[in-house]
Amino acid sequence: MQSIRVLLVDDQPMIRTGFRLILESEPDIEVVGEASDGEEAVRSTGSLEPDIVLMDIRMPGTDGVEATRRIVGSGSSSRVVILTTFDLDAHVVDALRAGASGFLVKDGPADSLVGAIRTVADGDAVLSPRITHRLLDRFAHLGAPADTPVPRRLDALTARELDVLRALTRGLSNAEIAVELGVGETTVKTHIAHILEKYALRDRVQAVILAYDSGLVVPRGGRPVS
Repeated sequence: MQSIRVLLVDDQPMIRTGFRLILESEPDIEVVGEASDGEEAVRSTGSLEPDIVLMDIRMPGTDGVEATRRIVGSGSSSRVVILTTFDLDAHVVDALRAGASGFLVKDGPADSLVGAIRTVADGDAVLSPRITHRLLDRFAHLGAPADTPVPRRLDALTARELDVLRALTRGLSNAEIAVELGVGETTVKTHIAHILEKYALRDRVQAVILAYDSGLVVPRGGRPVS
């Protein structure tokens, strides 16, 4: 069995030690290195090529958002999971736009951390339930009608793909989308794969950001998402 290779990035040594103890107790996860700031994280990602970078968002110098942006922008196959004690909406959006594939709060249970790493390593994305709730509550007008004019930026999507994208912005799982649209879960996965391919997106979270940025999802009060 091939291990999931993880790089730990946090400016506090005790935090890194705690994460290492949690992760190295799992048979399928290997901690391959540690970094204490964003600059070191970028360098270590390039040299170690981890599957997952577990990234603190607030660090002296280069913070987690900028480090994530540089790692993703370099074309690295490493995927970033952000960890923070601050579940503030601005940080969530900044990190996701930078290319993070996950966002968790540090006071969550250990099994949620392990599960998130496995989920992201498997090619999906993850947000903690608390963060998902706050993000959607702030930005998504959940009552937006399905016949809202489609932004030109999304012309490449079929009608069914738009339905799936709208459902993603509401935080629905593949199974829930399948039930709502009356199709199989495999069909939903295929539609999501087509959306990601057409817009060169890494995962479903990036698809949600696309929906916000393009205007498909109407922000509360009608203001653009920022």
